[in-house]
Formats: sequence, structure tokens, C-alpha cells
Amino acid sequence: MTRPNILVIKHGALGDIVIATAAMAAIRAQHPEAHITLLTTKSYAQLLAQSPYFDEIWVDSKPKLFDRKALGRLKAMLNSKRWEWVYDLQTSKRSTHYQWLLKRPWPKISNVSRFTSHGYTDPARHGKHSYENDKLQLAIAGITIGKPDLSWLTADISDITTQIGSHRSVPQGETINAFALLVAGGAAHRPEKRWPAEQFASLAQELSSKGIRPVLIGTDAEAAALDSIATRVPSAINLRGKTSIAQLATLARYATLAVGNDTGPMHVIAASGCPSTVLFSYASDPVRSAPVGSNVTCLREKDLSTLTVDRVLVTLTPRA
Repeated sequence: MTRPNILVIKHGALGDIVIATAAMAAIRAQHPEAHITLLTTKSYAQLLAQSPYFDEIWVDSKPKLFDRKALGRLKAMLNSKRWEWVYDLQTSKRSTHYQWLLKRPWPKISNVSRFTSHGYTDPARHGKHSYENDKLQLAIAGITIGKPDLSWLTADISDITTQIGSHRSVPQGETINAFALLVAGGAAHRPEKRWPAEQFASLAQELSSKGIRPVLIGTDAEAAALDSIATRVPSAINLRGKTSIAQLATLARYATLAVGNDTGPMHVIAASGCPSTVLFSYASDPVRSAPVGSNVTCLREKDLSTLTVDRVLVTLTPRA
């Protein structure tokens, strides 16, 4: 028997990808026997290839709409299979345009177009959280989604747990002390979304005094913030540039708590079940972009420099 072909489209930033794993899991559950292909960007192709949701990963080069040759290659790729369903979880102008590249008659399509079989066309969607939009969009196709699930995303963290020390059990049969993940960075072009490094350092000192070791998460692009915290708090472990997304998800399953700015790694941490406090300025809105997880608290200040350490501390709910 020929397996039906399903196409899922999802580009987006890291946080968007994490949130969309809920919809991806639900689509796989709805079509357990199907051959499901994901069209995504190069940045997330390898990551999502590790998930149990897809049989095949295609990379979208996102050609300019006036680049006829590149657009022709994309069109040929999209029409190399006969789809039973297309689920466009990206719902951008670009991805919505892709429906017009498909041969007629069209398959069943779930997107935000009024011209397709299962269009989610509510204009109020622009003010909703992407997770809520995924729920409403897929409900039209008869699919119910759960919460984002990164349980499939694992990696060896033994080198890191050795640095932290022993107390709490981890999969390798070791134990690990209480530790907190601190995500002090964020997009370089959005400095207003960052809580000052000095405040993170003060928080790290408070946590350390309570027996919770601060573990600093970020990229080399965030060196100034992370290194300044590590200098002020000798007990902190600076993992700048040393954690993959899979290692971060694995660490988050055993972390006591996490505090961070509105940035992609906090979505990974929250979706991995870690008690998380996420800090927002008025440059972004938690109503639309808060991480989704079982234990997430959002704090919002117009200017994050006015957010006190004490106010953050009272939100923390350490894992037992």
C-alpha cells in the first residue's frame, strides 16, 4: 500500500521552531502511516531531522520571488510528490504564496489563505500567541495539539555535569548538584531586550549563596555579558559557546531553575520542563511570544534596567 505524502512547512527562529513542535507532533499522530516531509531552512534542518515527526527534510533556500530560476527549482521540488495534505505552519506571506506553485488540483491545505480547503483566516490571529494560532489553525483540520515536546532531543552532557558536581541523578548514572541556567544574552540588535549583566551577576551571587550553582548559557556573540558575570561570580560556570541546542535541552531537564531574557534558548529550556522565569521589556510582548512550558513565569518592565533582583527572586520556583 502506498503511503500518503504529507508536506509540513516551517521556517522561523529558534523559539518559533520549538513552539511548532507541538503542532508537528500532532500532525504525525494524525497521520501515523504517512510519509511526512518537512520544508524548513538550513539552520534547523539537522535539528529537526532528529525528531520523530518526519521521514524526510527539505531545505528551502527561500528564493526571491523575482528570481525565476530559483523559484522554478523550488516549484519543481514542491511538485516532485503528490501531496495528500500540506500544513503550512509558517503562515508568512512567502509560505502562503507557495500554494500557487503547486499543481492543480490542489491537495488539502491548512494555511491562512481564503483560497484553500482549510484556511485559518481570522484577522485577530495577528494579535495571538503563535502556539494559540497553531491550535486554532489545526483545529480546522480536525487536529488537537498538546504542548511543545523536546523529549526526543538529547545529547551527552557528562563534561558539563562533571564541572557542576554531584548530587542530582542524571541519565549517565551520575549525580549532579543544584544548578540554575542563566541566559543573559539575546539578539545583538535588540539591546533593549536584555536585563543588564550587572543584575544577572547579582542574581547569580544570590543563587550561589543558596547552594544553587549559576550556569551561564550563550554564544560567543554574547561574550561581554557572560564574561562579566563570570568575573564577578567565581562560582559560576561559563558555558559560552559550549552548548548545542540538544545539550541545552538535556541540561534543562535537570536544572533547578532558569532565568533569561526573551530569546530562543529560553524556549528550549521551558519546553524541556525546567521552571523558568523569562524577562521582557516593552520591546516584546509575552502575550504573543512567551515560551511555552509546564512552569513558566514572565516578568515585564518597560525598561529592564529598572527590574530588581528581588522581584526576580520571588518568582523562582526551584525544582525539588
